[in-house]
Amino acid sequence: MSTGEGAVTDYQTARGRDYPTIRQFTVFLENRVGQLLEVVRRFEGTGIRIVALSISDSAECAFVRFLLSHPERGREILERAGLALIETDLIGLELPGGSQPLLQICTALLQAEINIIQAYPLMLRAHGAPAVAIMVDNTEVALDMLARKGFRMITEDDLLEEVTE
Repeated sequence: MSTGEGAVTDYQTARGRDYPTIRQFTVFLENRVGQLLEVVRRFEGTGIRIVALSISDSAECAFVRFLLSHPERGREILERAGLALIETDLIGLELPGGSQPLLQICTALLQAEINIIQAYPLMLRAHGAPAVAIMVDNTEVALDMLARKGFRMITEDDLLEEVTE
């Protein structure tokens, strides 16, 4: 690939508000009382909601994973706080009807030979249905398989919807 004189490079990204994944932010916190509260308070008064949360704890530190209603603004807040963070794409997925929705999801992913690395529920019902966020070892293939099987994906636009009670 040439980047010298006369080379034309079209810089575009697949990222956008309608991109079919949702961004997860993982922050590393010292394992002591009040650390999570300090992070959560940073979103107070910003209009940014935490729509999913997962905590993995060890003796020395905790890995806190967030899905946020406004990921761009949320990232800025976390960065300004000086927190070490990792941004990862997850698939947001409505749970299908039936008594075993996870069985349906796992079966579809197995057919594509896709492994689930992480999974946790979303704390909102974007289209009235319960939903889960999953990290897989091949996002593009998983999105294709899930779409072909008729699953409904959740995008970042869906995270903006107001929670109804």
